[in-house]
Formats: sequence, C-alpha cells, structure tokens
Amino acid sequence: MTDNDTHSPADEANVETDGGVATQAARDHRNIDYLNREVNLLRPSTPFMRDHLRIIRTGFVIWALIVFGPVTLTAVAPDVMTTTLPVIGFPLHYFLVAVGAPSGALILAFWYARKRDALDEKYGISHQTVTEDRGGGPEGATADGGVTE
Repeated sequence: MTDNDTHSPADEANVETDGGVATQAARDHRNIDYLNREVNLLRPSTPFMRDHLRIIRTGFVIWALIVFGPVTLTAVAPDVMTTTLPVIGFPLHYFLVAVGAPSGALILAFWYARKRDALDEKYGISHQTVTEDRGGGPEGATADGGVTE
C-alpha cells in the first residue's frame, strides 16, 4: 500500500486551526474571563448567562403554573374543579395535584436537561473528564484496600 501523504512536516508547522468546528458563540465563550465578571441575576454580563437565565426563568414560570395552577383554579372556579371525573372517580383538583404536579415536575426536569444540553453545545462546553493512563494492570488501584493477591 502506498502512502499518499504529500505534505511535509514544515507545512504542518504553518497551519493554523480554528480549534475545531465550534460556532461563533462557542469561540466567543472561550474568550470571556468569567472569574472577573460580575454575576447579576437582573443584568447578566455574558451571552451564556443571559441564555441560561432565560431557561431558568421560563422553567420557574412553568413550575409555578404546575404547582399553583390547580389550587388557584379551585379557588376561582370551585364548581368546575370539584366535579368528579367519570373515568377514575376523583375530583379534578385532586387529580391535578396528585398526578399532574409530579408528572409535570418530571417533564420539567427532562425539559431543563435538554435545554441545558443544547445551551452547552451552542457555547462549546464539554463535561467530559480527561483521564490519565497510569499503566493500569496489577499496579492499579484495587477495591479491597490495596491488597493484591
């Protein structure tokens, strides 16, 4: 098999990369010094903080509707909320609090995880850890306190 590599090592020294296929937001995110930025919930100082805060605020509004919606509707329209559901035999307000609130919380948690993953991808944030290869084998750590047999 022949080698079709036609560039020389001298050419490789002159090549500049953009650091991968990162978006403009990810490149800008890498250039921000977050340790010297002020954290202010009312006026976020970076695009990442603004986007993340928008997700948190939206989630808070959805959570408030899930938790306080059935209670408020019961106070406002008690006739509708206290009618018995024909399928399961419970009042509507009970069903919404007992089944709707926990289900809504699970759906909200799933929604937040998806939105945060999309935000991390947009800004090029990786949560993978770098592991060092220390040889492994018999000299590696053992689970029984270090005693090898």
